[in-house]
Amino acid sequence: MEEDKYARELEVAVRVVHVACALCGRVQERLLTTSNDHVVSKDDDSPVTVADLSVQATISWLLSEIFGVQNVSIVAEEDIETFSKDDSAGLLEAVVNTVNESLAFASKYGLQSPETTLGTSEVLEAIGRCNSTGGPSGRHWVLDPVDGTLGFVRGDQYAVALALIDDGKVVLGVLGCPNYPVKTEWLNYHYQYHKKASQSSSTTPDAWGKGCVLYARRGSGEAWLQSLIPEDKMLEWPNCARLIRVSSIDDPALATLCEPVERANSNHSFTAGLAHSVGLRKQPLRVHSMVKYAAIARGDAEIFMKFAKSGYKEKIWDHAAGVVIVEEAGGVVTDAGGRPLDFSKGMYLEGLDRGIIACSGLTLHEKFIGAVYASWDSSNL
Repeated sequence: MEEDKYARELEVAVRVVHVACALCGRVQERLLTTSNDHVVSKDDDSPVTVADLSVQATISWLLSEIFGVQNVSIVAEEDIETFSKDDSAGLLEAVVNTVNESLAFASKYGLQSPETTLGTSEVLEAIGRCNSTGGPSGRHWVLDPVDGTLGFVRGDQYAVALALIDDGKVVLGVLGCPNYPVKTEWLNYHYQYHKKASQSSSTTPDAWGKGCVLYARRGSGEAWLQSLIPEDKMLEWPNCARLIRVSSIDDPALATLCEPVERANSNHSFTAGLAHSVGLRKQPLRVHSMVKYAAIARGDAEIFMKFAKSGYKEKIWDHAAGVVIVEEAGGVVTDAGGRPLDFSKGMYLEGLDRGIIACSGLTLHEKFIGAVYASWDSSNL
C-alpha cells in the first residue's frame, strides 16, 4: 500500500540515528573533559572529529547489514582520506574503538550487533562505501554524520542528518538533535549551561531535555518528534513520538529568524537587511547546523534564510533531511526564486537561485521572496 511505502526504511533510519546520537553524546562528553580530542582539519579547513567518522562508519555498516551491501548507496560528507593527514595519528584507532562501542549497544535500539568486533579494515570499508554521488535515478541514502562539527566541538548544537532520495526526490528524513533542549529559550545558552542546570535541579533528569529525533515521510503530511532514550531504557517504535507542526505566526514583527552561526559561508549582512525590510523585530536565533530546520518544524522559529557567499555550493546532505521534515510539518522551503530545491543533480544543490528560504507558512514565505527581488540589486553578495 502507498501509505506503507518507505515505512521500513523510515523505521530503520530512526533507529540508526538514535544509535548515532548516543555515540555523539559519549564522544562530546569526552571531548569536553579531556584534551585528547582527535580533532583534525580537512582540506577546506573545516574540523572533523572521531564522531563524524564513527557515525558514518556505524550508519554505513548498519544500513548495509539490514538492506544488503549491494542495495545500499550512500552519499556522505566524510572519506577515508582524512586518515592520511599528518595530524590524524591515533584518530583511526579511536574511530574503530568508538564504532565497536556503539555497535555493542545496537540491540538496545532494536538492531543487530555484529557477531565479532569489527577490525580496522572493516571500519575503513564502511566509511569508504559512502562514496555515491547521488543523481536522478535509484535510491541513495544521504548522510551528514555530524552537521555542525564546530558546534559539536564547542559543546553546542549539532545534528545527525539522514535522508533517503528515490529517483531524485527526498522521500524521508531523520534529524537527530542531541542537544536540542525542551525549553526553546535554552537554545541561546551553551550546552554546558544546560548540563550544570540539570545537575543542580531537583526536577527530573529530562527537565531541560536530553535531545530529540525528528522524522518525516514525504506525502504523509506528518512530522514526528521522539525524545532520546535514557541509558537504562530500550527504544520502542514509535517510542511515544508526538506530532509536531510549524508555528502559526505570520506577522513578521512576531516571527523569529534562525541564522547560521558561521560567517564563513553565509552573508549575514544581507540576511539582516532583508529581515529588517520585511519587518522582523525580534533578535535572530543563531544556531549551528540543521537544528535550524528542527526549530522551524517544531514551531520554535518561523524563518531560516541562507545566502551563501560567492563560490560556495550547497551540499545535499546539509539540507535533505531538514527540508522534508519542515515541509511535512506544514512549512515551505524553496530557493530565493521560489523554486523547490533540486536534490537530483548529485552532491550539490545545482541551479540554486541565490539562496534558501524556509518558512513556517506561505504568508511569511511570499513576503521574503518579494523582499529578495526588491533588494537583491543593492546587495553585495
